[in-house]
Amino acid sequence: MQAIIEDWRRRIAAAAERGEALQIRGSGSKDFYGGALDGTVLETTAYSGILDYEPTELVLQARAGTPLDDIEQALLERGQMLAFEPPHFGPGATLGGAVACGLSGPRRAAAGSVRDFVLGARILDGRGADLSFGGKVMKNVAGYDVSRLMVGAMGTLGVLLDISLKVLPLPERELTVRLGCDQEDAIRLLNAWAAKPYPISASCHEQETLTLRLSGTAAGVDALSRMIRGVEVENAADYWRALREQRTEFFDGEAPLWRLSVKSTAPSLPLPGRQCIEWNGSLRWVKTDADAALVRDVARKVGGHATLFRGRLPDVPAFHPLPAPLMMLHRRLKETFDPAGILNRGRLVFEF
Repeated sequence: MQAIIEDWRRRIAAAAERGEALQIRGSGSKDFYGGALDGTVLETTAYSGILDYEPTELVLQARAGTPLDDIEQALLERGQMLAFEPPHFGPGATLGGAVACGLSGPRRAAAGSVRDFVLGARILDGRGADLSFGGKVMKNVAGYDVSRLMVGAMGTLGVLLDISLKVLPLPERELTVRLGCDQEDAIRLLNAWAAKPYPISASCHEQETLTLRLSGTAAGVDALSRMIRGVEVENAADYWRALREQRTEFFDGEAPLWRLSVKSTAPSLPLPGRQCIEWNGSLRWVKTDADAALVRDVARKVGGHATLFRGRLPDVPAFHPLPAPLMMLHRRLKETFDPAGILNRGRLVFEF
């Protein structure tokens, strides 16, 4: 594997000298996400394998090209999981892609985001320098925040090599129930329940139906199920997997898909098209042909932001424009890690 790293180092250094863009790519399952792809492909799938896994310490370290399927199977065999439930969006999805995109699945509101589980990272920066940050244990905080910078950076700050993650045990019991209610009632109920120590690990509202996943001790799950009085869902794991992978009926159709991150208490959004609510109300998916300026204005008015998740539009950036102070910080980070601006150029918010 060291030969692969040395080859990448030489390629990055040469590209930096020429000012040639490099497109960092794993399986390509998330090529649709973010800005337009640009540059010569540097594929990472060959750099694969689980390096260290200590179930008793709840820590796993793997190479960035390792398929998520392999990691999740290894964890399942020991009764553990990636609690942030990263979406795959295609066969062969890799750990590096999951961390670089920073996307979390249905359990995010209960368990935390990708960033909350990253303990350490090793990268090649835009000069080809081999850098390591953080560690392999939860108590190690040296360089911790730098590791987290790689989450959601879309490969613009460096090529991920090795990643250390915190993992969690599978819950003792899980049960999924459904009840009928409109959007306003769903938002009210979700916020009321979130304020209590209820074992709700995922939620989804669409088409006048609220679906809840209850996870925890058998006694706690059963007690909450009796209180909610919903209808139990069969094959619930298939439903939550389909929602995570955007294979439910809501995501069908050609209209652009917007991802709005808002306050959980935000009311129903005045936008045309269809809406789906996750994460106790703080994640709103909207399938709409509405003007991008309108979508982003609606998000801004409720204290959030809007990402054009699927369906690129002419002259519309995928990510919500940043305020000037935040953009300045982003540019400083980019210039520090990738001064020649060659890594995943245009994929996030930077222009060189």
